[in-house]
Amino acid sequence: MNKQPEITDKTRQTFINVFCDLYSQKPIEKISIQEIANQSGYNRSTFYQYFTDIYELLDCVEERVLKSINEEMAGREFSTHTFQDALQCLENAEEISVLKALLGDYGSVHFVERLKREIPFERLIVDFPTNDVLAPYIIEFYISTLISMFRLWIRNGKDLSSEELVKLVDSLFANGITPYHIFGMVNPRRPDSNKK
Repeated sequence: MNKQPEITDKTRQTFINVFCDLYSQKPIEKISIQEIANQSGYNRSTFYQYFTDIYELLDCVEERVLKSINEEMAGREFSTHTFQDALQCLENAEEISVLKALLGDYGSVHFVERLKREIPFERLIVDFPTNDVLAPYIIEFYISTLISMFRLWIRNGKDLSSEELVKLVDSLFANGITPYHIFGMVNPRRPDSNKK
């Protein structure tokens, strides 16, 4: 007799959730199928009904996140506030905890590169001349910076509001770090803090 589809989906999701929780805490090489099975409340043979190994599970997780972000980007009209659009696409990805694991301390560089390659972030750069020889370098700088800032924000438990993060990134792109940096010490006052 076949299992109910909702039970199958729930079991698969349980394995994914446990894996992502573990992947947030340690490198993939230190995660065993037995550990995932035990924490999921299933045995190893049940795990193998869904995934051939941990790397297939990781690939499944990455695919779902990339698909979710692509769908989010495809379904929106972008404003001129490009970083805010990018942030919302990342933040609206189905599972922020999954994204946190993939972009965390133990996440792979491979996923970050896939994110940069497969998500059309260049759509976020308004009126950008794509035929310029410098274009790939500028796009790489822009996208890498956005992803790094997002990773830090997630790792820090979203200690800034999304509006504050957008404002900071916009200011850094427009003015560099000079307004925040004086004589080798970080200025505790934000450039806008003088305005009332």
